[in-house]
Amino acid sequence: MTSKIWVRAITVVAGSGLLISSAFGQAKGTPTTPTTGGTTGTGTGTGTTGTTRPTTTTTTPTTPTQPSVSIPQPIYVSGRVVLEDGSAPPEPATIETVCNGSPHGEGYTDGKGYFSIELGGRNNAMIQDASEFGSFHSAAGGMSSNSLGGTSMSGLGGSTMDSAERKYMGCDLQAKLTGYRSQTVPLAGRRPMDDPNVGTILLHRTGPAEEGKTVSMVSLQAPKEAKKAYDKAIDGLKKKKFEDAQKNLEKAVEVYPKYATAWYELGMLQAGQGKSDMARMYFQKSLDCDPKFIQPYLQLSVIALQSQKWQELVEITTKTVKLDPFDYPQAYFFNSVANYNLQQFDAAEKSALEAERLDTRHKYPKNSHLLGLILAMKKDYSGAAERLKAYIKFAPSADDAAKVKQQLADVEKITAAANRQ
Repeated sequence: MTSKIWVRAITVVAGSGLLISSAFGQAKGTPTTPTTGGTTGTGTGTGTTGTTRPTTTTTTPTTPTQPSVSIPQPIYVSGRVVLEDGSAPPEPATIETVCNGSPHGEGYTDGKGYFSIELGGRNNAMIQDASEFGSFHSAAGGMSSNSLGGTSMSGLGGSTMDSAERKYMGCDLQAKLTGYRSQTVPLAGRRPMDDPNVGTILLHRTGPAEEGKTVSMVSLQAPKEAKKAYDKAIDGLKKKKFEDAQKNLEKAVEVYPKYATAWYELGMLQAGQGKSDMARMYFQKSLDCDPKFIQPYLQLSVIALQSQKWQELVEITTKTVKLDPFDYPQAYFFNSVANYNLQQFDAAEKSALEAERLDTRHKYPKNSHLLGLILAMKKDYSGAAERLKAYIKFAPSADDAAKVKQQLADVEKITAAANRQ
């Protein structure tokens, strides 16, 4: 297996859409791009159509039909909270849901960090924080209007399963412990019969060196006129009135040139139309206004990945993980892809291992494939086999699954031959 073969394989992978899913923690107000594909949450129903049946008349008295009552089924979640070194937290952590920015305690971990709770359960022995009082919590768990495109839904009507799927739309599950920052687990679409195990939630010790922000602090200082134009733009994006949105965003940055969030949304509009050069320019303007704003870095990394500008991708992702070394495993993964294609294999391995450590829910299984290739080049065949197996396990339907199985077979043959010597 020569490095040239592996590099070509990863280059093809890096150019595919599989690596650029919408899991970048985009800021609220991110538009639904006017491009086709990538739509989630849609479904189709089946049923009979227009069949007319004759009716018969009877004199037998009928009993009024009683309305059916749907009994909501409980949703359970379980898992474990650990520190980044794999140890249990120094004290029990609170497990909480955060819906539309409002936290609500659900339960606690045990002494080893494990938890198993019913979401919204009345029997959960919780002492709520004072900060929770006064927060809006509907019977549906406090749904986010942003996640529903501005539409308020009470959960009334429809099947019980439909209500359950909507119940935690826009909600996340996380751990809370003073001095630590938690990974989050999205709860949108979770249903009563789903596997309750949400996996491992990492806690990261907070420190002064972490300066990255998902919300631009500079943008919060925008004057009223600029904010008004920005709000109109976000409303236009929700309604898919992209031309109106762009005009209002341009007005917002004209009134307040340091409006980093508005520049970012302009970049998202251009990216949605496939105008990468314009998008890159707007994202860079956003960073010029607020260098600690994380979102533009993430989008610039996607553009660099798509265009296979490996050195640029290394530089962007290096800045990203310096600002926030915890929340974005994809930044480490992209950094590894870039370094691999630059044949900087030690750096590629280091970043891939970091991505593996942080990606506790295996959202980026391709990282396992990449790490397997790197370890195979370094003749760590057992480690390579372990990662190739992980990729096949977590992405069994991937387009290159058959090719990876063959790579695994090759690695196992080499291992077997070495053992016979």
